[in-house]
Amino acid sequence: MFGAELPSTATVVDVGLRDGLQAVEHVVGTEDKLAILEGLLASGFSTLEITSFAHPKVLPQFADAERVIADAPRVPGVTYKALVPNLKGALRALETAIDELVMVIPIDTETARRNQNASPAQLLAILGEVVEHSHRAGKKVTAAVATAFFATCRGPVDIHELDDAVRRVVDAGADALYLAGTSGMEIPAEFERGIALCRSLAPELPVGVHLHNRNGFGPVNAVAALGAGADWVEASFGGLGGDMWFPGDNSVLGNAPMEDVLNLLHSIGVDTGIDLDRYLDVVRLVEKVTGVGSYSFLCRGGTRDEVARAHWPG
Repeated sequence: MFGAELPSTATVVDVGLRDGLQAVEHVVGTEDKLAILEGLLASGFSTLEITSFAHPKVLPQFADAERVIADAPRVPGVTYKALVPNLKGALRALETAIDELVMVIPIDTETARRNQNASPAQLLAILGEVVEHSHRAGKKVTAAVATAFFATCRGPVDIHELDDAVRRVVDAGADALYLAGTSGMEIPAEFERGIALCRSLAPELPVGVHLHNRNGFGPVNAVAALGAGADWVEASFGGLGGDMWFPGDNSVLGNAPMEDVLNLLHSIGVDTGIDLDRYLDVVRLVEKVTGVGSYSFLCRGGTRDEVARAHWPG
């Protein structure tokens, strides 16, 4: 149904501990974060974004970044990533045992200003410095090309702008990049074109996608990206996180719910290596510690087995 070009396996990266929790108003305790991390590891994840080095006054949620990294279980084959908004945050991160840094580079000027108080050109220059310091410390850097296809209060981003951004990221020496559907209004064809562009410009560079879900296309965009050759897809438990500036119903403002992404991929024969039942236990734990229910269809509507076992009322 979805075409023979789909891979039989896919790598999924959960960003809930960073991009998800950053949208939670109250600070989640470090021990609760570590309990969530333990559950994610037990579910089968080998790559996780676990914190941010944004300034604690900007995002108090991550004032414990150093402690989370210090106390995170060190499991062979598991990679921990942390987001860094600027060089100062990167230098903080490099003092820890984090495995990999992620730096966001929005294409859209207004998004860059609101997100990091800098222009895209300034952030690209900083990326080069972050890469230099990170490589000296023996750590990798992923460049997150944000608003890769569509920007809030603007609309579609021209493919030539994406081409220029990807070239500059490659020139800066990034070890990998991902294309972020920051607005959540992206469509499958845009991810297909974006992955094809990256493959043509830097065939050997790992390329992923980061999925938001305002239009509900997040899981389908994951399928499109994998079919186009993406190396990994990113989503968040419960659909937490996402668009922090533009108004709308909270149920559609966040990242693509990882449980919906997993459910769709598994249903079409793409193996992620994740135990969905164990992952749903993590989602329930997140609901408990955040006070925010999952926005996923899987949690709100139930699994196929749950609906099959249901009884008519009365």
